[in-house]
Amino acid sequence: MLKGTRIVEIEALGPAPFAGMLLADLGADVIVVHRKQAPMPGLPERSLLDRGKRSIALDLRDAGDVAVLMRLIATADGLIEGFRPGVMERLGLGPDACLAVNPKLVYGRMTGWGQDGPLAGTAGHDMNYTGVSGALWYASLPGEPPMAPPTLTGDIGGGALYLVIGMLAAIMNARAGGQGTVVDAAIVDGSAHMMNLLMVLGQSGGLVAERGQSLLDGPHWCRVYRTADGGFISVQCIEPKFYALFLDRLGLAADPQFAKQFDRDLWPELGNRLAAIFAAKPRDEWTSLFEGSDACVSPVLSPWEAARHPHMAARGSWLAVDGVLQAAAAPRFSGWAQKTPTKGPARDEHGAEIRAELADPDTNR
Repeated sequence: MLKGTRIVEIEALGPAPFAGMLLADLGADVIVVHRKQAPMPGLPERSLLDRGKRSIALDLRDAGDVAVLMRLIATADGLIEGFRPGVMERLGLGPDACLAVNPKLVYGRMTGWGQDGPLAGTAGHDMNYTGVSGALWYASLPGEPPMAPPTLTGDIGGGALYLVIGMLAAIMNARAGGQGTVVDAAIVDGSAHMMNLLMVLGQSGGLVAERGQSLLDGPHWCRVYRTADGGFISVQCIEPKFYALFLDRLGLAADPQFAKQFDRDLWPELGNRLAAIFAAKPRDEWTSLFEGSDACVSPVLSPWEAARHPHMAARGSWLAVDGVLQAAAAPRFSGWAQKTPTKGPARDEHGAEIRAELADPDTNR
């Protein structure tokens, strides 16, 4: 879908390389500018987030290498950087310098706090950003500390995906005759924006500030329960017709307390009752009991288990590339074969190739 689109990605951590991976999955020519030195300890030499990309190693403090980068930027539709505000400017690679050589460039900036504001210059990570944005507030059972899935709500949902959406919108505008622009993608903004789907419930009283009292963070029919073998089963039968199926499968259809689905005063007690019920049998037995029904009950699987699940396997959602388990590209497009990821490049693997392209403008794409 993005064939003919070139993105220059400055090596960083977390949501910035994820955004580059997503664009590469969609067919863009993503050239990651790696540092010349090895990655920090604990990180792989070949990152799966670099899959489908090309690599050139440059020293951004070396004038000659910066000149190469600027020639590369002149051929690009977009640039991705994930440093704190001011870092790229100090390197002489801020938006003004890059847009001067390529007026239609979309300059994508990925940060946690954004390019301005009181916290813009401070360090942080996923839970810090989502904690301040409001997105972490409902992420646990009542009485327990909020804990969202690592990286998903902030780095990926509120960060990388909003950067990609912003860059694609800006590239479309530039191609329609507009000018390049700077995309300020901040995790605090994106994760706050994601909350609007939940805030809809507040319009009808289904969302309140007190944790454990809203339709999606407190009811017994919207929880994960531990099973006898230490596994987990997820229950989210929100609509009354699905809730009725859930009760029927459990033999609770005639129970007068469970019949009061939306009685908030009963939620804690009914949650405890369900916890005892699910703790009596192993996860796979519960999975079999609800399999194929609309009761909205499913097992909680690890990525390795998910890869073997019949539905995920049928769709090819998980795959291994050189022995590394990873998720396939998404979304899918009718009439287009699903792209099989390639392993991430070695540092500077395509350096000579890219320099040759820059020397010969006819090969730039």
